[in-house]
Amino acid sequence: MRAVTNNAAGGKGPWGDRVGGGGTREGMAGGTGPNFPDGRTPVDKVRHLQRRLWAAAKRHPGRRFHALYDRIHRRDVLWEAWKRVRRNRGAAGVDAQTLAAIEQQGVESFMEAIEAELRAGRYRPKAVLRRYIPKAGGKERPLGIPTVRDRVVQMAAKLVLEPIFEADFRPCSYGFRPRRSATQALEVLRVQGARGGNHVLDADIRDYFGSLDHEKLLKLVRRRISDRRVVRLLRQWLRAGVMEEGQERPMVSGVPQGGVISPLLSNLYLHVLDTVWERRYARLGMLVRYADDFVVMCATRKDVEEAGRRVREILGRLGLELHPEKTRRVDLSWGKDGFDFLGCHLRKRLSGPIWGRTGRRLYFLQRWPSQRSMKRVRERVKGLTGRDRSGVRDVRKVIRDLNPVLRGWGNYFRTGNAAKKFNQLDSYVWWRLRRLMIQRKGRHLHAGQSEQWTRDFFHALGLHRLRGTVQYPEAA
Repeated sequence: MRAVTNNAAGGKGPWGDRVGGGGTREGMAGGTGPNFPDGRTPVDKVRHLQRRLWAAAKRHPGRRFHALYDRIHRRDVLWEAWKRVRRNRGAAGVDAQTLAAIEQQGVESFMEAIEAELRAGRYRPKAVLRRYIPKAGGKERPLGIPTVRDRVVQMAAKLVLEPIFEADFRPCSYGFRPRRSATQALEVLRVQGARGGNHVLDADIRDYFGSLDHEKLLKLVRRRISDRRVVRLLRQWLRAGVMEEGQERPMVSGVPQGGVISPLLSNLYLHVLDTVWERRYARLGMLVRYADDFVVMCATRKDVEEAGRRVREILGRLGLELHPEKTRRVDLSWGKDGFDFLGCHLRKRLSGPIWGRTGRRLYFLQRWPSQRSMKRVRERVKGLTGRDRSGVRDVRKVIRDLNPVLRGWGNYFRTGNAAKKFNQLDSYVWWRLRRLMIQRKGRHLHAGQSEQWTRDFFHALGLHRLRGTVQYPEAA
C-alpha cells in the first residue's frame, strides 16, 4: 500500500516542512484588533488558558480537573486546532474528505458543524483508516489515519489536556513534548557517558502502540481528569474501529499511530515507568526515554542487570513486555560496543589529544548517523536521482528536490560527530548526480565531458553541502 506520512503531531524524523495559515476567530490574535491603547498585540486566549491549566496542575499535584469539556469546544480552541491540523497536513480518512476540499467548501461551516456536535453531545468519531509505512528490514508499520474532522477535535482536546499532564511528566521524557527534542535526549546521554556511564540497557518494547490497555490508560487519565465527558471522548477514540481493505474491525487495545491525541496518551501510559524509576531505582542509572524508545545508562554491569529486571517488573504491571531479541545490554567501556538510539549510533572513543599530551586513555561518548539512517537517506537520494529523472532538462530541478532532504537530514545529525558520515553522503550525492548527467547524455557524451561534472560544479548550481555544517548543540 502507498505510504502516508505527516499525520502525527511531532516525530523523530530528521526532515519535514511546514505550511502556514489557517482561519482566525474569537480569541485569536488579530481577530478583533488590539485590545490595548498602545497597540500591543492582545494575549492569545488559548495560550493563556494553557498557562492557567499548567500552573493549576503544577501547584496542586493531586487536583482532578472537572470542567474541561466546555473548553474543548470553545470557538478559539477549535480554530487553533484547525490551524495546527492544517499546518501538519496529512491524508484524508475513511470519509475521503481532504483539507483542500474543506477549504474549498468553506472552513467556517465545517467548524460550526463540529462546534455544534460537541456542544450537543452528538459527536462520534469515525473509524481510522489503516495504512502502512515501510520500516527497516522490509517490514511495515501500521498507521491509523483519523478523518480531518476527528483530527481537529483531537487537537482541541490535546490543547486543553496536554498542559495538565505536562505538569506531571518527568524530565527523563523527551518525545512529543513541548520544548523538548531528540537532541536534548542525546546530549544527556553524552554527558552521562562522560561521568562514568559504561553500561547501557538498550530497551525495545514489543508492539507498544498495539498493546496499551484501554482501561489502565483511562484509569491514569482519571487521576487528573474527573470530567466524565472528556473521559468518554477519549474512550470513543480508543475504541473507534479500524478500516482496512474495506472491512471495519473494533480496537480492543492500543492507540493508532497517526492520531493527534496518541502521542500524549502514549506518554501518559509510560509516565508510570518514569515515575517509579525516579522514585525507586534512579540509583541504578539514568533513564532517558523518547516515546516508546528508551535506554538506561548505568555505571556497572551489576547495575544494568538489575535495571533490566526492574524495567521488566514495571512494564509487566502495565501489560507490556520487552522484546527479547531487540533488548540488549551494551558494554561501552574502552569503546567495546555501541548502540543505536534515535537514529544515531553511540559509542565511546579514545580522546586523541589527551592521549597525545598526557598518555592517559580517556574515552568519551560520541554519536553519528546509524547505518540504518545512512541507508534510508541514500534510498531517498537514489529515488530522486533515478534513471526516470534523466529526462529532466535542467539538473537544477533535481537539486531543488534534493536540498530539502539533505538540509533536514543534516540539521538533525549536525550536533553530533557526523563529519565523516556527512562527507560520505556528499560523495554519494555527487556520484548520483554525475551518473544522472551521463545517463542524460547517453550516446552523445563526448570524451572527457564527464570530467567537468565535479562536486564544485553541482555546488555552484545550488546543491546543499553537508561538509562543514557540524556544530555543537549550543551553537546549532
